[in-house]
Amino acid sequence: MPMFKYEAMNHLGQPVKDEVEATSSEDAVAKIRALGYFPTEIKERAAKRARGPRAAAAAGPAPTARRTAGSIPKKMLTQFTRQLSTLQDAGLPILRSLRILEQQQKPGMMRVAIRLVADDVEGGSSLSESMGRHPKAFDRLYTNMIRAGEAGGVLDVILQRLADFMERAQALKRKIIGAMIYPAAVISFAMIIVTLLLLFVVPQFADIFEGMGVDLPGPTLMLLALSDWVGEKNGWVVILMVPVAVWLTFRLLRVSDGGRYFVDRIKLGIPIMGQIASKGAVARFSRTLGVLLSAGVPILDAITITSDTAGNEVYARALRRVRDGIREGESFAEPLRQAKIVQPMVVNMIDVGEETGELDTMLEKVADTYEDEVNTLVSSMTSLLEPVMVITLGGIVGFIVLALFMPMVSLIENVSGK
Repeated sequence: MPMFKYEAMNHLGQPVKDEVEATSSEDAVAKIRALGYFPTEIKERAAKRARGPRAAAAAGPAPTARRTAGSIPKKMLTQFTRQLSTLQDAGLPILRSLRILEQQQKPGMMRVAIRLVADDVEGGSSLSESMGRHPKAFDRLYTNMIRAGEAGGVLDVILQRLADFMERAQALKRKIIGAMIYPAAVISFAMIIVTLLLLFVVPQFADIFEGMGVDLPGPTLMLLALSDWVGEKNGWVVILMVPVAVWLTFRLLRVSDGGRYFVDRIKLGIPIMGQIASKGAVARFSRTLGVLLSAGVPILDAITITSDTAGNEVYARALRRVRDGIREGESFAEPLRQAKIVQPMVVNMIDVGEETGELDTMLEKVADTYEDEVNTLVSSMTSLLEPVMVITLGGIVGFIVLALFMPMVSLIENVSGK
């Protein structure tokens, strides 16, 4: 009996790799599911190379691995979800809807993913099972929402909610990234301008000062020393390499769980930017969890998925502690209160939601509130940064001009005194 290698996920969402003996790939899928796993990739293990041409002929053609789709841009996935929701609301069969959307797509990974999913659906698989075989294209949150919609017979409604959720998530992410790009861009241009002044302008004045024969004031000496370090001692290389080194350090740290926690904790501690990151993370996990619960996903599975997609390791760890607390019989609100990652108002709203059986509604309200606060913070920070940046740049340029012209003022005073 042939052996099949498989990759799957257990009930906690953790990856599992193993082998199973089965008569066919369908039989292998059934056995894997009987173990409580959700298969994502299955392929028959190649038989050992036989000796002689007869054995090779008896072995038959080598099995081919199932092709899986790669990652898809979120914008394209959101558009596909919205279009699929419209077609389902119009009453079209799911296979017909997928084929229509496949034809509308331009050549690329999105089209490949839709074709592979449609082929699996045509072969008898459900939509959620078909999408689950392509985890890079359709993540766990997406496939679980689809599964809940299929189980409840409200796939069109779930697709619409999923599209709304993805659009809100992208808008919030763009808002936060835009808020971080602005100060980074201004600081980068300021550093480039100051470095160019120190490299090309200040050395010209240094030659003039040598022939003047006057004592240079402290600011001028400081500026000349800085210019000498940037130009003669290759300090400009250090200025260019420091941001790259910092970026690489953070990227390497994010490889491990501990490193991600350290980086995300630092982000949350940055003034103003930390508040935006914190409120954005709360809005994200509240929206994700609320959408999953409203779709009928079990709360433990919903919290596991939410922690995996939280985007911030500090909040992901807190959600895992909440999940463990619920398993031990605690409420949702109590472990969240002990984690101290959200304001008491959020905990109280979640507590009320549990008491009234409207937890998903309360989480949606929390997400709406925090998204509004993020928008307010971003607008306020942008308005505040403009004058702060102008004043800072003016101070830097003013110091350079003052340091360069102070020796000339001293020279004029000496000449006038004589």
